[in-house]
Amino acid sequence: MNRVSETVKQTETGAGDRVRFSGCTLCPRRCGADREGGGSGYCGVSDTLKAARAALHFYEEPCISGTKGSGAVFFSGCSLHCIYCQNQEISTGKAGKEITEARLSEIFLELQEKGAHNVNLVTPTHYADAICRSLLAAKENGLRIPVVYNCGGYEGLEALKKLDGLVDVYLTDYKYADPALAEAFSNAPDYPEIAFDAITEMVRQTGSCVFDAAGMLKKGVIVRQLLLPGHVKNSKEAVRKIFEAFGDTVYISLMNQYTPMRQFTRFPELNRRVTKREYERFVTYALSLGIKNAFIQEGKTAESSFIPAFDGEGV
Repeated sequence: MNRVSETVKQTETGAGDRVRFSGCTLCPRRCGADREGGGSGYCGVSDTLKAARAALHFYEEPCISGTKGSGAVFFSGCSLHCIYCQNQEISTGKAGKEITEARLSEIFLELQEKGAHNVNLVTPTHYADAICRSLLAAKENGLRIPVVYNCGGYEGLEALKKLDGLVDVYLTDYKYADPALAEAFSNAPDYPEIAFDAITEMVRQTGSCVFDAAGMLKKGVIVRQLLLPGHVKNSKEAVRKIFEAFGDTVYISLMNQYTPMRQFTRFPELNRRVTKREYERFVTYALSLGIKNAFIQEGKTAESSFIPAFDGEGV
């Protein structure tokens, strides 16, 4: 047994607060699925870790991707299932490879060896408990780069509190300020409240953003707001709420990269990209609030080519 496997084994043995998946309540859905028995939760997966890609990734915010890339691990499954998801190939849980916790720890260390600025956990919510154990093992075996928790914002506080001290950077969405929109697009009318409480906990854990001499984020919270076509009002209200609550403690990422992946009948506005005028209105409003710590997208960001191939690389 290698060092990582041995560490994971010891961690599992001593983990008295390990989440059981016979009636899963890990995410805010609290679907009660028997994931431990092999059943799939609302997230689309069982309790066995499943990942579709682990490689250097260059399409995050500059302070995450840097020049060498972020060590992104794309997990299969998702507890949110937005109807406009750009990563449906893996969010449904159908694509990906099953791996052990020991293998995940090894992947973290391999990404560090490849020169990654950080370990980037993409859509990790439904595996939070297992990821904690894998991170502990990796850190005991030499993981030194920051850990980024890259999520949709729909997080349970119990799971987030387990991550305290293991995660350095939270890269989270705040998709909706409008409960009706959250229900229509993500079947989650409680999203505005749940995600706001989650961000509050994230900020409690990390405090204000801290950068190194090269401008890479070492600690802190980035809140993403993806502008959806036809819904500038929702985006304005979302950034207003976040800025009024957290000010310059967090960075806000104003995103225009929405890419239509299929045709909608009920929501025809989602069949197009965001217009230049819509994004200008969004950005102008955000700046008028006094937001200084913001990321603004320029150029052709709404391209499907920015979506990586989920071909099992690095897994």
